[in-house]
Amino acid sequence: MPLLALALLAVTANLRVAMSSVPPLRDTIVADLHLSNTAMGALTTLPVLCMGLFAPAAQRLARRFGAVAAVQLAILIVLVGVGSRLWGDVTWVLYAGTFLAGVGIAIGGTLLPGLVKALFPPHRTGLVTGLYMLAMMGGAAVSSAVSVPLADRLGSWQGSLASWSLLAAVGAFAWAPVTVGSARHRAANPEVDAGHGLPWRHRTAWLVAGYMALQSWLFYSCLAWVAPSFQDRGWDATTTGYLLSVFSGVQVCSGLLGPLLADRVHDRRVLLLSASVFGAAGLLGLAIAPGAAPWLWVGLLGLGQGPAFSLGMVLLIDYSRTPQGSGRLAAMVLFISYTVAAWGPTTMGAVRDATGSFRSVWVVLLGLGVAQTLLVTRFRRTLPQTP
Repeated sequence: MPLLALALLAVTANLRVAMSSVPPLRDTIVADLHLSNTAMGALTTLPVLCMGLFAPAAQRLARRFGAVAAVQLAILIVLVGVGSRLWGDVTWVLYAGTFLAGVGIAIGGTLLPGLVKALFPPHRTGLVTGLYMLAMMGGAAVSSAVSVPLADRLGSWQGSLASWSLLAAVGAFAWAPVTVGSARHRAANPEVDAGHGLPWRHRTAWLVAGYMALQSWLFYSCLAWVAPSFQDRGWDATTTGYLLSVFSGVQVCSGLLGPLLADRVHDRRVLLLSASVFGAAGLLGLAIAPGAAPWLWVGLLGLGQGPAFSLGMVLLIDYSRTPQGSGRLAAMVLFISYTVAAWGPTTMGAVRDATGSFRSVWVVLLGLGVAQTLLVTRFRRTLPQTP
């Protein structure tokens, strides 16, 4: 079991790096490739859009080859996509590699909640989900902090972005024994899944999807524009990279704490409301006084976004009856939420271009944060589970 958990962490560490390593290098990439704010936002949007559009495909791969084998394929796709950024000075190669990385992240991110439910005992799902968050946001924090120093050391932003393929190689290597063992078990014990349809008509599924759409829009918009907004105020790229790493680093701690508390606090509304309030407070600070306490505002954002996401993963387990049902719920929820949220960074970039100020960006996001706070009051314990 510990080795299985370590393999899971090695894979999940790759689920945000392809995106979080880009914003600190934003000015360099824009200058080198002559991109607009909207086009630069699209570079962050593309993998998120893939995470939505390819979520249902993940379920089809899992039915055909098994969820474990599909995750192995996913991490290999991430490896190729991130590695191809070494030739990112050719614009279409940069976007194509980002697209591939997004496809791999979509497959892995969709299937892992169901694997947590299937491979670990119920009383450990909160702990494992917290560790899942620890690895994912830890990878995001480290990549945000060191992407600029790596570019300086390696002599190019392309080398900095591509270097994270080494992390994907570690994930692929660690997951390989799990894949071999699962293939043997699958051959000896063929699974029968009574139904493969996604829960499109289930009210609970739509409620979870709405929550995750708001959370994802907020997260990816903040990830894309926190660093550029302070570069716009005269901060250097290295310092804004550290600021973004605080955003991700605080999420590591708060994201781990949320699922751990979920094993003890069974009314999800208590924890979800707390996360929403912290996130909204950070957005309020960025909207009205960004220069007064930037590290505090970004820390509050991370304090809200960490448990907001990790508890969302817990909801995918809570509101499904079986591991297969959890996978179907995840496929539907992630398809809707990420497809909607994919427009977040680009839309916020367009708002910045139209208004000439980042303040309007934070005001819009604050409004969405308030909507998220209102929505989480609906997550009663008595909500029916999806099949």
